[in-house]
Amino acid sequence: MKLGRNDNCWCGSGKKYKSCHLVMDDKLEAMKLQGFKIPTRAMIKTPEQIAGIREASRINTMVLDYITPFVKIGVSTGELDRLIYEYTKSINAVPACLGYEGYPKSVCISINDVVCHGIPDDETILEDGDIVNIDCTTMYHGYFGDSSRMFMLGNVDPMWKQLVEDTKKALDIGVEVCKQPYCTIGDIGYAINQFASEKGYSVVREIGGHGVGLEIHEEPYVSHIGKPGKDYVLAPGMTFTIEPMINLGAPDVLQDEEDGWTIFTEDGSPSAQWEYTLLMTEHGVEKLAW
Repeated sequence: MKLGRNDNCWCGSGKKYKSCHLVMDDKLEAMKLQGFKIPTRAMIKTPEQIAGIREASRINTMVLDYITPFVKIGVSTGELDRLIYEYTKSINAVPACLGYEGYPKSVCISINDVVCHGIPDDETILEDGDIVNIDCTTMYHGYFGDSSRMFMLGNVDPMWKQLVEDTKKALDIGVEVCKQPYCTIGDIGYAINQFASEKGYSVVREIGGHGVGLEIHEEPYVSHIGKPGKDYVLAPGMTFTIEPMINLGAPDVLQDEEDGWTIFTEDGSPSAQWEYTLLMTEHGVEKLAW
């Protein structure tokens, strides 16, 4: 049903439509007529939801801050997982990965040629020269925050170190694309892939970012390879992740057939990933979890 200017806005803010989402809806409708792919209203979060997602993201960042000093040579990934579980519960939050679609642990820890979804265990010990990704998702009062960080242990190969640093730059380049609202996911993917390609890396194609906040994974899918002006427009009120996975070798990946989760580079080359949860506002993107 088409809303009148003086009707209550569809977002639940309690404001009149004319002083809330009318201008944005008109902007998106005009972009749709120009051929852009516009988001559904379900992808636009309400003010109440945004407040909850912001708080969950703050908690998620706290969890990663907490675990950082424990990521050392000689520590098992299973011990890191237990520490994250205990700390998260102690602050009245929920480690959202635990049990998600059957995932057995509280966090994903991916080392060297593991691209993502590495399952922690007591037999995997962090070693000198490892590059490690810890990917954490936290639920707090029914909302979700999601981010990941890389860690470099001891004497890391200079090429691997550069990969980690450049992957962080690639993420920041993707965020910079979002400095104004109404950019597209294709703009982000194009910028990230262009940077990575110029550096001689490859970007993982099968796995990307995603909407987040009310669920762990929501629409839209955020590809890190794209074309300018293509895919969904990022409108104010959308919460999503950018999380490029960049390989030193080829982009091809394999899934572990036994555990059904762990993703490896097919050629055994190292891979790096960084991730933020982001909110698009009327003034550009806001980083919520990092």
